[in-house]
Amino acid sequence: MRYIIIGAGAVGATIGGRLAQTGAEVVLVARGAHAQALRTDGLRLTTAAGTRVHRLPVAEGPGELGELRPDDVLLLAVKTQDAVAALDTWGDAEVAGGGTAAQRLPVLCAQNGVESERLALRRFAHVYGVCVWLPSTFLEPGVVSAPCAPLTGILHLGRAAGGTDGRLRRIAAGLEEAGFAAPVTEDVMRWKYAKLLGNLGNAIQATTGPEPAAGKAALLLRAIREAKAVFGAAGIGYASEAEESAARDGRAEQPPGVRGGSSWQSLARGTGSVEADYLNGEICLLGRLHGVPTPVNEVLRHAANIFARESLPPGSMSVADLTALADEAAARA
Repeated sequence: MRYIIIGAGAVGATIGGRLAQTGAEVVLVARGAHAQALRTDGLRLTTAAGTRVHRLPVAEGPGELGELRPDDVLLLAVKTQDAVAALDTWGDAEVAGGGTAAQRLPVLCAQNGVESERLALRRFAHVYGVCVWLPSTFLEPGVVSAPCAPLTGILHLGRAAGGTDGRLRRIAAGLEEAGFAAPVTEDVMRWKYAKLLGNLGNAIQATTGPEPAAGKAALLLRAIREAKAVFGAAGIGYASEAEESAARDGRAEQPPGVRGGSSWQSLARGTGSVEADYLNGEICLLGRLHGVPTPVNEVLRHAANIFARESLPPGSMSVADLTALADEAAARA
């Protein structure tokens, strides 16, 4: 089994590096300065066990690998806004023995939000969801940190359309050998919808900074209340806080002093985009479909996108100003 990590950033590089450490075959897919650094200096991955340099094959696209292998596993770890391009590029790749990757190979969607599985199911026959609990940092080309302990992270796995299978259980076994908890579940999207609730705060953290504050917690709670209202209207189930706590309790503890989350890191690297349309925007979409107002999530989505488009420094807005915008939107709703 060979793992092709499409999007070797914080999450993808951590999973790839940890798998490689067990002797698994891994290809890292990256671009630009990050790809160059990975080729020249290797992946410098820091975990709770220390820092290790992994010198792994690096590709910018499937053309560099020739025909893909029937035992390849595609792990999609690009941000959701980049998923369509990645799925189209890799889905058309030919597989030895006939057919394309979209027809024959499994693709694991290891992203925040719930949209990537939908996008993949339009293109791929074998789609799996991954609910990622893996605090990690990627701010400099070739360098990734994932400091949780005793396990590096928790990755719930399941078929995107529901259910499990033998291939997924084999993948889970490999991930567990690599230092992850990898529970296989009949309804992985239930876990991903629960994770989405917490990710609604990514926009708050990106615009007002990663340090905790009561004002930020209050604003996040308002966004979560909107989300739970739309989930109820849409008939969407999600794992409870008690279930999440039980799954994580003492298994992958994050040390103090870890930098900001994925959206904050995107702004810090100046990527020009964030996931807000697929996090807060998912709640806005459901709200519009089911007649539930979502003014707080709309403000958070809009603010995060402005920061990304205009290359504003992460954390340069006050939580008071962001809350005032949410208050104004709520008054109009």
